[in-house]
Amino acid sequence: MGEADVPSFPPRRIEAAFLKACRAEIAAIKPGNVHIHAAGHGMDAATFERAALACAPVIADPSLSVGARILQATRLSFSAAGCNANLGIVLLAAPLAKAAQGVSEPRLDALRDGLRDVLATLSPDDAADAFAAIAHASPGGLGARADHDVREVPTIGLLEAMALAAETDRIARQFVSGFEDIFEIGLPACRIEPKSLFDHPDLGPAFKVYLSFAGGFADSHIIRKFGASTAETTRKRFADFVARITHLGDAESVRTAALAFDRDLKAEGLNPGTSADLTVATLFARFMLRSAT
Repeated sequence: MGEADVPSFPPRRIEAAFLKACRAEIAAIKPGNVHIHAAGHGMDAATFERAALACAPVIADPSLSVGARILQATRLSFSAAGCNANLGIVLLAAPLAKAAQGVSEPRLDALRDGLRDVLATLSPDDAADAFAAIAHASPGGLGARADHDVREVPTIGLLEAMALAAETDRIARQFVSGFEDIFEIGLPACRIEPKSLFDHPDLGPAFKVYLSFAGGFADSHIIRKFGASTAETTRKRFADFVARITHLGDAESVRTAALAFDRDLKAEGLNPGTSADLTVATLFARFMLRSAT
């Protein structure tokens, strides 16, 4: 194979980008969510490191379908972490990785177009595998449906199943919107200044992306566990926090304020877990594109 024939996104680069995204997200202070600066909700940073290491090779395996990646990665992650540490991340990362492996040029528009193609061609087997993965992980707040419950053999495709949940579940919404939140909210947030926050090791792009999601919409994880009203109140608290830190003079003051907000949310059991999952997916796309250039 000549140099011109080397794929833009070989498996080793996809695996490396996935691990880098997981580690960058866990290294940043994310109020309410687990990070290296504070554990929470019965988990710590090591839990997520084990989960990421276990499933990274499967996420990057070009021989696997989207559904097979989701199911195998979820099983390996659950076994390594002893809990559901990253189901949402896996659900988002599997189609992103599959899409990257189908494009010839490492461009954002090519990745987005490739992702639309992947989502449009999801098979009934993908649905069966994804249903099995969700049932295996049994995420917090997962209820039962009268029809198309994930604990039953699906009779509809994965995209159709996600459409049923898209109104209240932000992960499901990505499947029917072409990962709109990643491309329209997450990736643009990576470019927002000031540079002092962007470069701070405890804040950085992951901090800014996370806040853009947590302050932009009611978090699905909080909706499932506490209801829509609490989720919307939490979103407003994040929006207020973002407005407040814009007036702080330096990154260290932002760091102090973020840790205080983090303690408050964790004391109340509030975890914007979906916002964290979307943050990893955003960083995964960003790092894949950067590693291929």
